[in-house]
Amino acid sequence: MPVYVMLTRLTSQGAQTLKHNPQRIMDVDQQLAGMGLKILDQYAVLGRYDFVNIVEAPDDATIARISLELSSRGSIHIETMRGVPVGEFVAGLKKEAVGATAGG
Repeated sequence: MPVYVMLTRLTSQGAQTLKHNPQRIMDVDQQLAGMGLKILDQYAVLGRYDFVNIVEAPDDATIARISLELSSRGSIHIETMRGVPVGEFVAGLKKEAVGATAGG
């Protein structure tokens, strides 16, 4: 399954929710699993974002639907990026280099 990196920032509403109910994070994780998302890793971080989530989803349409659903709740802003494993990336570059050499 494709891997995605979700960078999340809490809104003031989201910060209040977590302040009063920290368990909410775990509850949302269970909901996400039910929506077809597999959480591989999660981190609370300092800086521009509050959370970094590494997840798997069946396809881009699924992750887009889930990101929209989460954002529509008003507690977070999400930036989602597709991740390509470095080994696959390097293999793709090697194929491109071989094709350029063979054709030129």
